[in-house]
Amino acid sequence: MTSSYLSPPYTIGPNGNLPHIDTGRSSGKDILNRRQSKTHRWNPILTSPAEPIPLKNTSCVIQRQVPLAKFTSFKVGGPAELYVAPRTIEDLQASLAWAEEMGESVTLLGAGSNLLVSDRGLSGLVIGSRYLRHATFKDDSGQLVAGAGEPIARLAWKAAERGWSGLEWAAGIPGTVGGAVVMNAGAHKLCAADVLAHVQVLSTDQEQKTLKNKDLGFQYRTSILQNKSLLLTEATFQLQPGHSPTEVVKRTRNYLKHRHTTQPYNMPSCGSVFRNPQPHSAGWLIEQAGLKGYQIGEAQVAQRHANFILNLGQATANDICNLIQHVQSQVEHQWSLLLHPEVKLMGEF
Repeated sequence: MTSSYLSPPYTIGPNGNLPHIDTGRSSGKDILNRRQSKTHRWNPILTSPAEPIPLKNTSCVIQRQVPLAKFTSFKVGGPAELYVAPRTIEDLQASLAWAEEMGESVTLLGAGSNLLVSDRGLSGLVIGSRYLRHATFKDDSGQLVAGAGEPIARLAWKAAERGWSGLEWAAGIPGTVGGAVVMNAGAHKLCAADVLAHVQVLSTDQEQKTLKNKDLGFQYRTSILQNKSLLLTEATFQLQPGHSPTEVVKRTRNYLKHRHTTQPYNMPSCGSVFRNPQPHSAGWLIEQAGLKGYQIGEAQVAQRHANFILNLGQATANDICNLIQHVQSQVEHQWSLLLHPEVKLMGEF
């Protein structure tokens, strides 16, 4: 079974290829990876009426046809065929084991801040990590240990209030620890790789492993966890304690203020849609192509920052997908340069 925070780049549906949405990696991608679906055998549990399925010896209940729009920052997407939100690593292991036994594909869903879920929803079992939350500040080592479902922005503020430096850049980033590490999230020329010490992961056979920073192959907005059959469950950050809380809070607040000044934050979006093709800024390239404010359906290229796509209220995943393709096409036509998405498309488009 293959599962991780980040999914294979895109699942192609009956409409054919998406020629412009291409990350250049054929082996798959986080903060949400579905394994290839197995052939389903007849199963009386799954063919019975749509009732919840309790997992034995756990507090978990698998729900059916759960709308995923409420779990994504774009506020779009169809239902999960099956959904569970474990609260412990043991419950997560039990959920994975159940999926393996039932022949169900697996998608691990964090904060849903960097993904676009198909209007058709997702087949198989979607595992929400939002309850895998804990945070411990170790005064003797200056390390912060956090669960995969912990919001990274919340940790930035908690660290700042203690006078611990290193996460100020994460203020305002709308994602979890798991997603931030897997995609090497960053801002202000800093990123997760700069402060990560090591992670705990689950392998496909539910074995827990520790991987150090050097094992993760960090690059700009990516890591090997996007392509490996591993589930990140916990991360340890090496921070710098002993600073003035007032000063660290001030820096954190300034980063957040800059973010709010330059980026839209009051409408549903996924954050930055495209990677910056160094040395260029994706937002600048899109703006120069005259696409600020361009709209398909209820999806719009933001006026404040062209590397953001907004849901104006009633957008569909297809609206957003079509707008992504249009932006790629126009930028490629003008600059002979293909923009690669940061956002992960999940399901059939």
